[in-house]
Amino acid sequence: MKKKESHSLEFKQSWRNEYLKVVSAFANTDGGVLFIGLDDKGNPVTLKNVKKLLEDIPNIIRNKLGIIPSVELDKEGAIKITIDPHSVPISYNGKYYLRSGSTVQELKGKELADFLIKKSGNTWDEVIEDKATFKNLKVDTIEKFRKYAVDRIPSIAEESDIKNLLQKLKLVDGNKLKRAAILLFGNDPQQFYLQALVKIGKFLTETDIQFTDIIHGNLFEQVENSIEILRTKYLISNIKYEGIRRRDILEYPLEALREAIINALIHREYFGTSHIQIRVYPDKLLIMNEGKLPPEVPVEKLKTNHLSKPRNRLLAEIFYYAGFIESWGRGTLKIVNNCIKQGLPEPDFTEENGVMTVFFYKDRWNEKNLRELGLSERQIKAVMYVREKGRITNREYQSLFNTSERTALRDLNKLVTLKLFRKFGEKKGAYYQLNGG
Repeated sequence: MKKKESHSLEFKQSWRNEYLKVVSAFANTDGGVLFIGLDDKGNPVTLKNVKKLLEDIPNIIRNKLGIIPSVELDKEGAIKITIDPHSVPISYNGKYYLRSGSTVQELKGKELADFLIKKSGNTWDEVIEDKATFKNLKVDTIEKFRKYAVDRIPSIAEESDIKNLLQKLKLVDGNKLKRAAILLFGNDPQQFYLQALVKIGKFLTETDIQFTDIIHGNLFEQVENSIEILRTKYLISNIKYEGIRRRDILEYPLEALREAIINALIHREYFGTSHIQIRVYPDKLLIMNEGKLPPEVPVEKLKTNHLSKPRNRLLAEIFYYAGFIESWGRGTLKIVNNCIKQGLPEPDFTEENGVMTVFFYKDRWNEKNLRELGLSERQIKAVMYVREKGRITNREYQSLFNTSERTALRDLNKLVTLKLFRKFGEKKGAYYQLNGG
């Protein structure tokens, strides 16, 4: 069977030193095989000076890249260069390459920095911040952390010396603070990382912004202040009574919002220049952070049990010690369950162009919202009926509102088009249910 170029396979008709970038890319990705003496379709071509090439190629690769691949002659007369994946980054002429599909891509900027840190075995937050000193830390936040963490790590939380405490938390290396220490406990983290902000905006439409707030401070302060500003300035609390007890219920579950904000802070890509954004619309709320999901956790798995793969290990660990999160990858499930428990539609999770977004939706089924969508009185009553009964058929619609079959079908189709209803079944067996309710 004829070989084809792929993620781990490439063909060249003759050897050129510029192909060292292919070797570098294989070494930096998943390994691969470079054949010298095959055309683009995998057909053998005549090689000159084969014996010399078998001697020269290993020496060139070793001298230029510092690695020793397997170089041999295959049965078709081509030179087969087998490159293993390497745990350290391999550069060619000071540049780094990765394999993407059947192409070689040079790494630059943010992608290069991310690659080099991953190859070092560290995450972004584990890197030392050379410019920071212990004077850049906020003692009040550290003391609050002690109180939060006393249940999960009592022996560490009770450590009286701040330096010893941070050493036990792996937030220092010798006398140097790591980036995580600045983000978690800094008195002004934005002095070092301008992008480490939360921006909240009230949107009437996608382009019409009513007002904005910017949340500074360390990550513990950002969680606390973001929630407080949302609760007091951006969101409405509905009053309910249980007997004589009054309850103020926020229009989105407080615990779900808190979990989503913490997730955004822990999993965001701090290499990037964007801020975490919280966009509050009349009918929904979005929490957005820069940072792709790991390949082991595709976005469709976020509403099911899944692995916990934090992008920033130290940030996640400290928030776990503080009792703010669990370590089992259940945070997104808690967000979903809290929304359902409050009678709201399931939130959605999306990842697009390297941006992770959580969508919270209001109760779409109240009369005010339905009327704003342009529904007729009977369509609104139909939604209320389905909310109570669970489903409706065309025949039931006709009976309830004394309409013809054709009118009932037109009304129901509009509710489907507006994504308020979902249709199940066909013809006389068809019925309608709330979409995501």
